[in-house]
Amino acid sequence: MAVFVKGVIFDGVDTTQPDCWRLAAYEARGGYQALRSILQAQMPQEDVIAEVKNSGLRGRGGAGFPTGLKWSFMPRSFPGDKYVVCNTDEGEPGTFKDRDILRYNPHALIEGMIIAGYAMGTRVGYNYIHGEIFAEYELFEAALDEARAAGYLGENILGTGFSFDLFAHHGYGAYICGEETALLESLEGKKGQPRFKPPFPASFGLYGKPTTINNTESFASVPFIIRDGAQKFLEAGKPNNGGTKLFSVSGHVNRPGNYEVPLGTPFSALLEMAGGMKDGSRLKAVIPGGSSAPVLPGEVMMDLTMDYDSISKAGSMLGSGAVIVMNDQVCMVKALERLAYFYHEESCGQCTPCREGTGWLYRVIHRIENGQGRPEDLDLLSSVGNNMAGRTICALADAAVFPVRSFTKHFRDEFEYHIEHRKCLVEHKWC
Repeated sequence: MAVFVKGVIFDGVDTTQPDCWRLAAYEARGGYQALRSILQAQMPQEDVIAEVKNSGLRGRGGAGFPTGLKWSFMPRSFPGDKYVVCNTDEGEPGTFKDRDILRYNPHALIEGMIIAGYAMGTRVGYNYIHGEIFAEYELFEAALDEARAAGYLGENILGTGFSFDLFAHHGYGAYICGEETALLESLEGKKGQPRFKPPFPASFGLYGKPTTINNTESFASVPFIIRDGAQKFLEAGKPNNGGTKLFSVSGHVNRPGNYEVPLGTPFSALLEMAGGMKDGSRLKAVIPGGSSAPVLPGEVMMDLTMDYDSISKAGSMLGSGAVIVMNDQVCMVKALERLAYFYHEESCGQCTPCREGTGWLYRVIHRIENGQGRPEDLDLLSSVGNNMAGRTICALADAAVFPVRSFTKHFRDEFEYHIEHRKCLVEHKWC
C-alpha cells in the first residue's frame, strides 16, 4: 500500500527508499535523541508522563483515551514485574496504518516503547503483531536486533543504568485479539478471549502483573513529543485532539493509502489528498473509523473535520482512522452483508449474545440481500441488536451492531426496496 504522509511519525521518511526503516536512517532523522535526552538528564518519570499528558495524545487504536493518563495508572511502587505492551494486532477491516509503521519507521515505535518503559518503571515490553502480516513481523525483529546492537535495548542502556528489553510476538490473525485483554490471554499462550473488567490491566495484566497497553501509532508518536515538546505536538492538531493522525483511506478513491495529517483536517481535504473520487463518481457514504464505526452519508462527511469530537458529534467514531469511501454504485445492503459476515465469523463465542446475535444479524441481512427479505426483518434487526449491545464482556457485539443500526438508519430506503422488489435499488448494480 502506498504511503503519502506529512506529519509527526513519518516526517522525513522517504518511503521510496528500501532502507528507510533501518537504524542509520532513523538516527539521521533525529531518532533516539528523545531517549538520550531523558536518560542522560535522568528525567523524573512523572515529568515524562506529564509531557505526554500535556501533548493531548489520545490512543490511536480506536478508543481515543488520553495516553498520558493511561500511563499514570501504572502503580509506581509495585515491587514485582510490570509490563508495557504494544497492540499491533491490526485486524479492523479498512485499517492498514500500523503495519506501515513497522514497514517504514519501526524504530519510532521501539523508541516510544522504551520511553514508555522508563516512564512507568518497567523492564520488559512486548509487541503483539497481527498474524497476517508476517513480512512486517520479520522486519520488526530485524529492527529490534539493530537497536540491541546499538545499545538502545538490553541491560544498562547507553551506560545510564536503565535496562529495558523488547520482544515481538506473532499472533494468528484472530480479530478478537485486538481487544486488549484477549491480546494478553493470547500472549500468555491461552485461547484469545476477553477477560472480565475489572480488574483492569493496569492492576492485573500480563501474567497477572500491572500492564499498560497502547496502540502502535500511540507509541510511535512519543519520541516527537519528548524531542520537540508537548506544546508543538498539541498545536499540530486542535484542542482536545492534539497532534497528527494516520488515516487509512480506501474504497472508491484514486489514490488509496495512509495519510498523516493534523487532527482537525477537513474530510474534504483528506479526500482531495487521496485523489478524489475514482472515475469522477459521486460520494455516497463514508465509514470514518474502521468497519465498526457507524457509516455516515457523504454529504454529512463533507462538512466534518477529521478529529474525535467532530466525528462523534455527527454520530460516528474516529476509531482506528480507517476511512472507507463508497460511491453511488455501492449497494448498501450488500456492503452491510459483508460486514455482518465478518463479525459473525470473528466472534470468539464466549458470550451468548454475541455468539448467537452476530449469526442472526448476518442471516437476516443475507436473506434481504438475496431477495428473501420480509417486511418485519428491519424491526427484527433492531431487536437483535438491542439484545446484543452492552451485554457482553467486550465490545465486539457492539462493533457488529453499530454498522447495522447506521446502515439501516441512513439508507433505509435501499433495505425497504430490496424487501419489496427483491432486487437492488442502485441502478445497473448487480448484487
